[in-house]
Amino acid sequence: MGIVTFVDETTSGSRSDGWGLEIAEERLTVRELIRRRVFQEVAEYNARTPGVFQGLVQPEDTERVLNGYALRTPRRIDPQTQTELALKAFAGNGFLVLVGDRQVTDPDEEIEPALGTEVTFLKLVPLVGG
Repeated sequence: MGIVTFVDETTSGSRSDGWGLEIAEERLTVRELIRRRVFQEVAEYNARTPGVFQGLVQPEDTERVLNGYALRTPRRIDPQTQTELALKAFAGNGFLVLVGDRQVTDPDEEIEPALGTEVTFLKLVPLVGG
């Protein structure tokens, strides 16, 4: 069992402090890692419903704001729908996943989340005017 630290970065240079998630398995796929991350952040949002969702990908019917995504209508976010959006974004190069210092591109690739593993989600920022 280990704790994986999730860190968000952007190509513009911003980096989050990161947060940990306990993983009991010795091996799991990148797809499952993304699912667990999304389910955790959705569960935390739904428990508080603060109005601004700070997650990996933008939920439907939201507007991008300074620190996340503002829901147009206050509601609970569905973790399964959000996971599907995240996996679609991963497949479409909306973000890259780095496990340690190695990029993984296949959602079905298995990784070994050893103690202290850092998983970086590098969000790609579209170029302005291009």
